[in-house]
Amino acid sequence: MPLLSSCFRPVRRIVFHSFSLVLFLLAVVTGQAQRLSSPSGAFRLDFSLGADGAPVYHLFYKGKEIIRPSRLGIELKNDLPLTAGFSIADSARKSFNESWNPVWGEVKTIENHYNELAMTLDQQDSKRRLIIRFRLFDDGLGFRYEFPAQPNLDYFVIREEKTQFGMTGDHTAWWIPGDYDTQEYDYTTSKLSEIRGLMRTAITPNASYTPFSPTGVQTALMLKTADGIYINLHEAALMNYPCMSLNLDDRNFVFESWLTPDARGDKGNMQAPSVSPWRTIIASDDARDIVASKMIYNLNEPCKLPETSWIKPMKYMGVWWEMITGKSTWAYTDEFPSVILGKTDYTHAKPNGRHGANDANVKKVIDFASKNGFDAVLVEGWNVGWEDWFGHMKDRVFDFVTPYPDFHLTELRDYAHAHHIQLIMHHETSSSVRNYERSLDTAFRLMKENGYNAVKTGYVGNILPAGEYHYDQWMINHYQYVVEKAASYHIMVNGHEAVRPTGLARTYPNMIGNESARGTEYQAFGGSKPNHVTILPFTRLLGGPMDYTPGIFEMDISKVNPHNNSHCNSTLANQLALYVTMYSPLQMAADLVENYERFPDAFQFIKDVAVDWDDSKYLEAEPGSYLTVARNAKGTGNWFVGSVNGDSSRVSSLSFGFLAPGKKYLATVYADGPGAHYKTNPQAYVIRRYVVTANSRLRQWCAPGGGYAVSVVEAKPEDIKGMKVL
Repeated sequence: MPLLSSCFRPVRRIVFHSFSLVLFLLAVVTGQAQRLSSPSGAFRLDFSLGADGAPVYHLFYKGKEIIRPSRLGIELKNDLPLTAGFSIADSARKSFNESWNPVWGEVKTIENHYNELAMTLDQQDSKRRLIIRFRLFDDGLGFRYEFPAQPNLDYFVIREEKTQFGMTGDHTAWWIPGDYDTQEYDYTTSKLSEIRGLMRTAITPNASYTPFSPTGVQTALMLKTADGIYINLHEAALMNYPCMSLNLDDRNFVFESWLTPDARGDKGNMQAPSVSPWRTIIASDDARDIVASKMIYNLNEPCKLPETSWIKPMKYMGVWWEMITGKSTWAYTDEFPSVILGKTDYTHAKPNGRHGANDANVKKVIDFASKNGFDAVLVEGWNVGWEDWFGHMKDRVFDFVTPYPDFHLTELRDYAHAHHIQLIMHHETSSSVRNYERSLDTAFRLMKENGYNAVKTGYVGNILPAGEYHYDQWMINHYQYVVEKAASYHIMVNGHEAVRPTGLARTYPNMIGNESARGTEYQAFGGSKPNHVTILPFTRLLGGPMDYTPGIFEMDISKVNPHNNSHCNSTLANQLALYVTMYSPLQMAADLVENYERFPDAFQFIKDVAVDWDDSKYLEAEPGSYLTVARNAKGTGNWFVGSVNGDSSRVSSLSFGFLAPGKKYLATVYADGPGAHYKTNPQAYVIRRYVVTANSRLRQWCAPGGGYAVSVVEAKPEDIKGMKVL
């Protein structure tokens, strides 16, 4: 979440560390080179030890070099580095091929097929052993460091991980600044050589932000070579380890891993046996393959929950957008600049008249959600403490159980359940992490006693204990603790301001959503770039779904709050398309009830669109420019299509070849209308209906910042009588 007008705090000092890496093109030690190919042969990995005994890998795609010879290793604090002086003790190979079914997802079945090479390396000077394990899939490479139990390596501290990714040229990159505390940046598109010059303008203020380098960027990082190869750098299975960013040597175009430090400046407190997260390189000459890749999920462990029937994808509404826009407040009163839980008496406080989470307003949203077939309603600002919640490094900010006087918990619970609506809990922690951990059991028990099966967590502001960062090892372990604790209560978690996902939802599928990027809220905080949603699927979403909170129909925010002159840089049709292009099993209709009531024909798509899928087809893709996706609703023959467009208008060519042959379908197209434009005419849309088959094609104009959405349902003869087949 960005800086809010009522929550301004002094900005953290930005410290840039500069250094130059030198790429050593080392000679291969005779007889020690190892080669690994992917199952189809599309990828080839060469591993060797350099003349100084440094591990080096080299990656090719379809015969083309995509990663130059790049060094691997770990620097230890106050100890010999695990970066050179190795000899090969053993190499082991295996092939693996399985299919597995996610609890929820874009597809019903995921193939997990790779060839593996595990290199066991001995370092003579330290008498230590390191294993580097490579898995080569048909969509890319994953590798990690493994630290086996051994006499000379039990407890150790990482000073820095020295993993290199040597680029083959001055690639185009879609990047956000490297930061220890936030991913909530707009993306910048530039050549690698231009990152340094653009960094200061790319960094924008946030409630907590700590950039670390003039050439530091975050993963997932999307790249494109001059000859049209798309490369994505990220990580998988981030557990008990700091989050990785990348620092660029912009003279040699070499990225090197840069871990998030803790309060002491350390970058990992480890105990053998242990492993690092996987470092991932996904590549293809077709951008559609990048967004379709499931390699990051495949590098995570299978589901560890003994039973998952309680995990349900949901479509929800909320008491939220009115606070984000400033129309309403989270706080109940304006009388308390300082709140002490258990002592501050709200019973005689004067209400400010703008508190959103009051009985009447919540019931209004429940009524509308129920009438229109939604599953749940999120209510923020229901609990005491919001008058004094941010910016003071305060430990006991919220107790997560005490409602405001105008929010009657049991009454609203019963009202929601009578209308077949679940309530979603909100736990903003204000980044007071110790307070949240000691409150978890009490808070989760209250949820279960009142029928809450999902919680949205929040971590706005600097982390308390002071000095820790949102993405350091201590916080990574906290996020995991919350997810596992929630699973023990059969509670689903939607984490906001937490670390970006790395496929862990395969292992813990109750992690049903994350924010961890610049979401729709920023459209009310000054706006996001119109092509933002054409980049996120290539970056942030590769590791897991995003609670992007789409569905804004009123783009002029001043019509919601006259004191807010922000503009949502999107057309209405683009907002509909996001329900398909921005995959999530947890989808919000974020706008106000009254705005949906103004556009009931367009709102029909949000009512109809599914949130869980049997199949997904990526039809058109170019990062930063456009994305078109078709998805098959789970257990049905119905399909939904979404297409989002970037800065310039274009004509999308949609083939319905994903449909079953020999059948006729009714397609309802929600598209940009004549003259539509995200800034000047965002609410211009048209709705057309066609009969389509697997042989049909549609050419559809898309406005700048626009797009279209299509619902495709199996047609009954009486529904399409007299209609022409497209």
